[in-house]
Amino acid sequence: MDLPCDDVVLVGHSLGGHTIPLVAARRPIRHLVYLCSVVPRIGSSVMDQAADEPDMWNLGFIQGLTVDEHDRQVWVDLEVARRHLLADCDDTTATAAIGRLRPQADHPMAQTFPPAELPAVGCTYIVCTDDQMINPEWSRRVARDRLGAGVVELPGSHSPFLSRPQALAEVLLDLV
Repeated sequence: MDLPCDDVVLVGHSLGGHTIPLVAARRPIRHLVYLCSVVPRIGSSVMDQAADEPDMWNLGFIQGLTVDEHDRQVWVDLEVARRHLLADCDDTTATAAIGRLRPQADHPMAQTFPPAELPAVGCTYIVCTDDQMINPEWSRRVARDRLGAGVVELPGSHSPFLSRPQALAEVLLDLV
């Protein structure tokens, strides 16, 4: 069965929340889902937001990172990474996920979010109530005030696709 090209529900996790509205500005999207994600603020970079909205992050994650010779953030304390990204994952899943972590370039986070407005697309924000990376209170407030989005709450931490994939799949299917 061929689906219409605008029958897309796009999910952005964590920093992916800055990408999904850019996609929706360029092609038809039915619905955006912000999953434990940073929601862009028009005219600001992620770094600007972090400075202006200090309650956005749980800043404890910074102690687990260092900057490499290519100006990329690299996890050096894997226990900090686990605590902030994978807190409710079992050991096997967390170990596998940590093994896949890659450096994150600083440059994109310093770039101003380019559109003059967020796209006029329906959206939902999924908050994980024990998220140790993105502050759940910040997420609820920004979902309401910046996005006008419905909020769905799931128990757990920052990576529900790893810790409770069935529950996340059910929420996503309900949105579809």
